[in-house]
Amino acid sequence: LRKNVEDFTGPRERSDLGFVTFDITADILNGKNGLQTFWNKNTLIIFDWNVKQLFLYLSAEYSTKNNALNQVVLWDKIMLRGDNPRLSLKDMKSKYFFFDDGNGLKGNRNITLTLSWNVVPNAGILPLVTGSGHVSVPFPDTYETTKSY
Repeated sequence: LRKNVEDFTGPRERSDLGFVTFDITADILNGKNGLQTFWNKNTLIIFDWNVKQLFLYLSAEYSTKNNALNQVVLWDKIMLRGDNPRLSLKDMKSKYFFFDDGNGLKGNRNITLTLSWNVVPNAGILPLVTGSGHVSVPFPDTYETTKSY
């Protein structure tokens, strides 16, 4: 679903606003369902002694004629030690607005959704891990005019 709405944040009069509904199925702990672990292939442990929590987020990446790369975070979740590492989320809606700084969503055929996570350690560096599974979704060529979201 995509709308063209007034943009009060910048010099443009109108910008595209996308609404995305998605399902996420992932096994963060064992790297199943197309996602990878960040340690080596023999060690399938994400929560070791130095990991406090994981910051999971779903991002959309796409290109437009004005920008070669656009990245927007649509949803996030904090996973604490002891939480179930198997995600099975259905009919989730974007947690954050999916604004384009123009009309780059209309008819865009290659918007890629990717699940990634940051490891929040007790001490040390913050590694960024990107899941190996992603999906590309096309956006329609017309704007939605009803209030269906």
